[in-house]
Amino acid sequence: MPKLKSHSGAKKRIRKTGSGAYAFRRHSRNHLLSQKNKRQKRLSRTVMAHPTNVRAIRGLLPNL
Repeated sequence: MPKLKSHSGAKKRIRKTGSGAYAFRRHSRNHLLSQKNKRQKRLSRTVMAHPTNVRAIRGLLPNL
């Protein structure tokens, strides 16, 4: 049986919280924040993955 490989892109973006949920940061929050409007910055916070996507995330990150 070969080793299970984690998806390299997903490893860098998704983390598991203490309660077992999956969390990720949305885009547009790294630099050039002075010219972005308040709504765009507010909507780019850390969010929990939707329950319908958890199965796909587990497939991408079997060792997480």
